[in-house]
Amino acid sequence: MTSAVPQSFDYKPPLDPFLPVIHADADVLVVDKPSGLLSVPGKAPEHGDCVESRAHAAHDNARIVHRLDMDTSGVMVLAMNPAAHRHLGLQFERRKTRKTYIADLWGHLAGDTGEVDLPLICDWPNRPKQMVCHENGKAALTKWQVIGRSDTTTRVRLFPHTGRSHQLRVHMLALGHPILGDRFYADGDALAASDRLALHAESLELHHPTGGERVTFHSPCPL
Repeated sequence: MTSAVPQSFDYKPPLDPFLPVIHADADVLVVDKPSGLLSVPGKAPEHGDCVESRAHAAHDNARIVHRLDMDTSGVMVLAMNPAAHRHLGLQFERRKTRKTYIADLWGHLAGDTGEVDLPLICDWPNRPKQMVCHENGKAALTKWQVIGRSDTTTRVRLFPHTGRSHQLRVHMLALGHPILGDRFYADGDALAASDRLALHAESLELHHPTGGERVTFHSPCPL
């Protein structure tokens, strides 16, 4: 597994925090990924520092189950053994997990709740960017709820019902309100308004691989 990062990308992942651990047991390792850190290694040797490698430094058996974009912070779960990896992988594949994100958007959203139901596909000439495509895109659904407003921005809690690449970023752009600091989809004031992508994986709910108990892991929003 490699991450879609250009070979020439100037990669400077943060060292502090290194990789905070939210929870660890015999089956799962839950970490709080900092913004700016890849989930898995990039193709170039200098892109080897990532969640996977940092987790391995302390937990030899930890294996990636899902990913967050490099610029996104927040909750990630890794599996600690092959059986747990299969169990967790099937939950993501079958949409048995529940995730919430916090995002700061440029401008003022109309209303307090809503949803975006727009199919997505890779914008191949401009990869890793994605785009809406009604003809060939894969179904993607995001629900949103406003939790705060300022003079120029809106803070929302996002509930993705699918897990397409860049889904939240493209869906917010489709509403006319890009996520602050989004170097792929924002420009002008929206890009300059934050020194990082203002998107944080706040919570992850899943069935524990042993016993099947429903558990939820949280990460405080640093935005």
